[in-house]
Amino acid sequence: MNRTLIDIAVAMAAGLLLQSCGSARASEPHFFAPDPIGQNFVVVDGDTIQVCLLPSDESLRRGRLTERDFEEVAAELGVEVAAIKAVTEIEAGPSHNGFWSEGKPIINFDLNVYRTRAAKRKINLKKYAKSHSVIFNRPNTARYGSQQAAQQARLDAAMKIDSISAIEGTFWGMFQIGGFNYQRCGTKSHADFVHRMSRSERDQLELFARFIRNAGLLPALQKKDWRTFARGYNGPRYAARAYHTRLAKSYAKFKKKK
Repeated sequence: MNRTLIDIAVAMAAGLLLQSCGSARASEPHFFAPDPIGQNFVVVDGDTIQVCLLPSDESLRRGRLTERDFEEVAAELGVEVAAIKAVTEIEAGPSHNGFWSEGKPIINFDLNVYRTRAAKRKINLKKYAKSHSVIFNRPNTARYGSQQAAQQARLDAAMKIDSISAIEGTFWGMFQIGGFNYQRCGTKSHADFVHRMSRSERDQLELFARFIRNAGLLPALQKKDWRTFARGYNGPRYAARAYHTRLAKSYAKFKKKK
């Protein structure tokens, strides 16, 4: 944690201690530097007290989605938990994983979308065909060890050319939201979008919630109108992929488990 923030937190804690002791009787607190393992101490009226700082938002958000996470976001949206879980399963698979490695969200680098986004930014990708060939070839699982590691290699190479088109040409997290939708997810920048996608599954769930609100898809999910939701979420070819029928089947499964 930033030293200034620690000093402020310690001072606030000391102030609370003074209030609880009665400012008329308590002496001025004396601060000790953090010990070798980073614990902070303050001395009030001769008593040495360890100041425990709350864990950061970063650390609290690590880990898998819990049932409570689903329930809280579903309640905010006014939808059934089973409806959200259905989307999760179709997009992330039965494992419902949002990450393939620590800090590395599940991704799908889409070369066609990437080309389109790069063209809009006036980037000539032809001159990178040899120097950044990993981008334009199929994911090489034999070389990188897994499909996700191979996709990550493509994204990393694309980021070196232009980070914006690389982010926008990738679908992120357990809900596979395109980076070009970063504003609809309520994030202030491409970097903020990637940061939140890379922080936790709870963040990914909240970005999904904001996205369907801003994309006008919430009413369809509330009504379980799978065809309308599928068209808006998966695109005009949703029917060819049987996206709406798979959603309905997955929803029925989770509804039955409740």
